[in-house]
Amino acid sequence: MRPQLSILFLLLPLTLGLPVWAEQPAATPQIATTYVNDAILPPSIVWHGASESLLLDGEAPWATPFEVGGFKVSPSYDETFVWLDKLVASSDLLHKVSLGKSPQGRDIWMLIASTEGADTPEALAATDKPTVLVQAGIHAGEIDGKDAGMMLLRDMVLGDKAALLDGANLLFVPIFSVDAHERSGQYNRVNQRGPIEMGWRTTANNLNLNRDYAKADAVEMQHMLGAINRWQPDLYIDVHVTDGIDYQYDVTFGYNLAQGLSPSSFRWLDTQYRPYVEQALMREGHIPGPLVFAIDNSDVSKGMSLWNASPRYSNGYGDARHLPTILIENHSLKPFKQRVLGTYVMLAATLELVGKQATSLRMAIKQDRYRYSDRITLTWGAQQQQQGWDFKGIDYRTEISPISGEKVVRWTGEPKLYENLPVIGNTLADIKINRPSAYYVAPQWLDVIERLAIHGIRMTTLTEPKTLKLTQYQLTAPQFGSKDYEGRQRVSAQLSAHGVQTTLPAGTVKIDTRQPLGDLAILLLEPQSPDSLLQWGFFNPIFTRTEYIEHYAVEPLAAQMLEADPSLQAEFTQALQDPAFAADAQARLRWFYVRSPYYDGQYQVYPVWRDE
Repeated sequence: MRPQLSILFLLLPLTLGLPVWAEQPAATPQIATTYVNDAILPPSIVWHGASESLLLDGEAPWATPFEVGGFKVSPSYDETFVWLDKLVASSDLLHKVSLGKSPQGRDIWMLIASTEGADTPEALAATDKPTVLVQAGIHAGEIDGKDAGMMLLRDMVLGDKAALLDGANLLFVPIFSVDAHERSGQYNRVNQRGPIEMGWRTTANNLNLNRDYAKADAVEMQHMLGAINRWQPDLYIDVHVTDGIDYQYDVTFGYNLAQGLSPSSFRWLDTQYRPYVEQALMREGHIPGPLVFAIDNSDVSKGMSLWNASPRYSNGYGDARHLPTILIENHSLKPFKQRVLGTYVMLAATLELVGKQATSLRMAIKQDRYRYSDRITLTWGAQQQQQGWDFKGIDYRTEISPISGEKVVRWTGEPKLYENLPVIGNTLADIKINRPSAYYVAPQWLDVIERLAIHGIRMTTLTEPKTLKLTQYQLTAPQFGSKDYEGRQRVSAQLSAHGVQTTLPAGTVKIDTRQPLGDLAILLLEPQSPDSLLQWGFFNPIFTRTEYIEHYAVEPLAAQMLEADPSLQAEFTQALQDPAFAADAQARLRWFYVRSPYYDGQYQVYPVWRDE
C-alpha cells in the first residue's frame, strides 16, 4: 500500500524575506534505509549538501508529499494534483491545462508559470520571454522531476524563488506517462534507490515513450508533440534516472552533439548552459557530469561511450527539430532525496540562465532552423574522441559468481578517479545525402501524412494532377526484424534511385524542406535513416507481392520475349553463366516475369518522391 499522507494547506502571511512556514527548522537530513532493495544494491554513499536547506519540515503547511513522507515517497497521481490544484488556487502566477487524455482516461496535466499569469500559448508568446518546458515521468518510475518541480513551483509563488520567472516562463508536466505512473509498486525498479513506490517504465500499451518521438505511436506522445507545436518552448528538459554502473556523479545530463543538425544550439548548451548549471550544482553540494554510458559495465578501463542520439529519443528529436533538449539522467544508486534536490537546483539554475541569456539562446535556435545544410547525415559510425575523460568513478572488484558462473562486479563504495579514459562516440558521418528541395507523398499513405502533421511539419496538398520529373527509390532485399520492437516490425532495405517522369494525383502531399522542421522531415522520409517511417514499418505493405504468373504462362511468354528482343537473349545467356542461377528453375522463370509487362511496377517501389 502507498503510505497515507496527511497535508495541511494554509497560506500564511509573508515576512520581509521568507514566508512564515519557511522559518521552521528543517527536518534532520535522512538517508533512505527503508527501500526493499537496499540489501542487494551497492553501498550507499552518505551525502549531505547545501541544497538540503531547500527542504521543508514535514509539518510545514506547504510541505510537498515528498517532504511529508520523509523524502522517501512520491505521491500518487491523485495526491499530486490535489496538492498542485491548491497551489494553483493560491496564486495568479500559475495555471493548469490538460494536454489530452491517456489511453486509460487520465489527463496529462501541464502547469504554466509566468509573472503575467499566461494561460494560453498566445498569452505566453506575448510575454516575449523564453519558455522552458520540463517534463517528468516519461519513464514513470524515474519520477525525480515531479517532486523537484513541485517544490520549485511552491518556492516561486510562495517563497524566495519568484525572481526566476522575471526572465523566463516555465511549462511543467509533472507526470508524462500517467497510466504507467499508477502501475506503482515497491518492486518496479530493482536497481534504483527510491522512492518507496515507483511507477512502471512503459505505458499501459507497453510502449516506451522515449523510443516513440519519431514514430509517435503512443497517444501520450502525440499529445506531447502537439503541446510542443502549440506552446513553442525555447528549451526542453526530459528528466530520467539512469541505470548502469556505480560512480560519484549524482546528476548527469547531455544534449545533441556538435556533429548533429543543430550545431548552434550545441555550442550554446556546451559553452553557456553546462558551465553555469554545473557550477550551481557544485555550490549546492552535488557532483554533476556528462551522460555516463560505459562501454563495458564490468570493466570501466575500457572507457565511455559518447551518445549521438537518433530522433526516437527526446534529445535526438530535439536535435532534428532544432529545439535545444536536455536529457537529465540522475544516478539511480543515489538516494531519492539527493536526486530530487539535484534536479531542483538544476531546474532553478536553468530558469535563471535562460532569463539572462534569452537573446543568445533564441539566436542559436534561429540559426539552426534556417541553416538548410546541403548535405544531411543519416547514419553515424563509431570513432575514438580526441578528448579523454577523467572519470569520477567508484572502485570495484570482480569475482566469479557461484550463481551465474560468470564474472560479476562488486562496487566497494570508495570513490576512485579513472584518469583519461578513452571515449568512443558514434560521431563519424556514414551515409550522407544531398538535401532535396521537397518530397511528395502519395495520398493513400494516410498514416504517414498524419504522423508528419502530428510533428508539425508544414505540408501542401495538390488540388489537381501534376506531371513532374522527380527521383524515386526502388527497394530490394528487405530485412525485417526477427521480433517485434516497440509495437512494430522494423525493416531496412537496399535501394537505388531512379529519375522518373510521373503524374502525381490530386491529394498528393508536398513537403518543402526549406522550413524550420525540414531536417526532421528528411530523417522521417529518407529510407536509410534509422528512424525513418519506412524503417518503422509504416510502408511495409509495399513489400508484399499480390499478383503472380503461373509457370505454364511464363514459358510461352519467355519464348515470345526472346524472339522479339535479341538483346534480351544475350542478357539471358549472360545470366546463365551463374551456375546457381542456371540450376534454379524458379529463378529463371522469375527473371522473365520481372521483365514482362505483367509484373507489378509498384512492387518494392517507395511511394515517396524526391524533388532534387
